[in-house]
Amino acid sequence: MNKYEVMFIVKPAEEEVINVTVEKVEALIARVGGTVEKVDRWGKRRLAYAVKKFTDGFYVLINFEADPAEIKEIDRVIKINDEILKHLIVKREA
Repeated sequence: MNKYEVMFIVKPAEEEVINVTVEKVEALIARVGGTVEKVDRWGKRRLAYAVKKFTDGFYVLINFEADPAEIKEIDRVIKINDEILKHLIVKREA
């Protein structure tokens, strides 16, 4: 198991929609056999440029452990989530 972090930007919406989206990502990580270490909600911030016609977004950083083979599945499912504007998965140094 390697350590990773995923940073994603959720569309600006009600708190409930943001919470559901974060919970979906956490459940996805658990479903592929990973473990969530920490969820850090940075809050609503202005984007440097418009993404899908949005100028603001809610930033979330999740630190987790998972098998390297499962990262592609996590990436694929996050890409098809309509509520997430952008995301990036990075391997952390142990």
